[in-house]
Amino acid sequence: MRITLLAIGKMNKKSPEAEIIAEYKKRLNWILEIKELDNATQEIEAKFLQNSIPSGAKVVVMDERGENLSSLDLAKKIEKWQVSGTSEICFLIGGADGHLQSTRETADLLLSFGKQTLPHMLMRAVLCEQIYRMQTIIAGHPYHRE
Repeated sequence: MRITLLAIGKMNKKSPEAEIIAEYKKRLNWILEIKELDNATQEIEAKFLQNSIPSGAKVVVMDERGENLSSLDLAKKIEKWQVSGTSEICFLIGGADGHLQSTRETADLLLSFGKQTLPHMLMRAVLCEQIYRMQTIIAGHPYHRE
């Protein structure tokens, strides 16, 4: 599985969040690529996100209006995509003002990690951990406990 994470805002490579992301990226058997754009207008951010989605990828837009799935339910959804032939998933994290409706409309899944607002850099770290968790659930690894 190939995962592309498209995010608005540039991460400091020496930040604590960058260290967390590097750790989960190292643990992953899946390929994880992160592409960033500096903060800009919502229109420029949307254009970057929409134009950077790999062809044929399933699109997961991180948005507060999205479904709030458990880790297990999210892993089941990803596994169904895999079984049906999906080899790439693209996660989109918007800027401070969120996503335009046109970006939300590209989603195969509109996903929320809850009602709280998380800093964008922390959201990336949490998402990377969840990607690792999904991989382990699908593989039957005991990392996740229910």
